[in-house]
Amino acid sequence: MPFRIGPTELIIVLVIVMIVFGVGRLPEIGSSMGKAIREFRSTVGGKSDDDDKDEAEALEAKAESGKKS
Repeated sequence: MPFRIGPTELIIVLVIVMIVFGVGRLPEIGSSMGKAIREFRSTVGGKSDDDDKDEAEALEAKAESGKKS
């Protein structure tokens, strides 16, 4: 049996989350979930935080060199 989430189910879940946590805490919860997902992906992918920083610095350097040209 496939497990599919439709728009109605998403709305119901969002309403329940708003009732439990309140509207003011939703951004905080969202950012925490995003950080947790990123950390999980990097752990599964074998990347460390240092690798992510190195990639970000390389992209910044590439962008800066593109602006100078």
